[in-house]
Amino acid sequence: MRKAAPHILAALLVAFALLTLFLSGSVIFDLFGIRAKEGNYVLFVVWANFISSLLYLAAAYGLVSLKKWPYQILIVAVAVLFIAFAGLLVHISRGGLHETKTIGAMVFRICVTLAFAFFCYRQIKKGEQLSKLFFF
Repeated sequence: MRKAAPHILAALLVAFALLTLFLSGSVIFDLFGIRAKEGNYVLFVVWANFISSLLYLAAAYGLVSLKKWPYQILIVAVAVLFIAFAGLLVHISRGGLHETKTIGAMVFRICVTLAFAFFCYRQIKKGEQLSKLFFF
């Protein structure tokens, strides 16, 4: 099960990344009429989600490759999302148009990304402990 854990985590990360990439890309590039369905979207938040989706894919690759840096990439994604969230709050305070669901979606995305970063970090630390145990 220990060898499967990074692959399961990476698969979940890829699924989340591809969903995010599809939805944010569809709004940015006006694909499939999704832009009209989104209502008052905030473009810099959509771009932050798009950038985060690419970071998720890179982290998933690193996780499957048993690299030590995937959680660091996810922390960068969290930082991007926090900056976008702060910008969203400023945008809202200045009376900018937005959808109320965007606030909840940003909080959810930040929490999910933090959870992925935490589990990646734990997975890497477990791998380091095993390699010390077996001297390789």
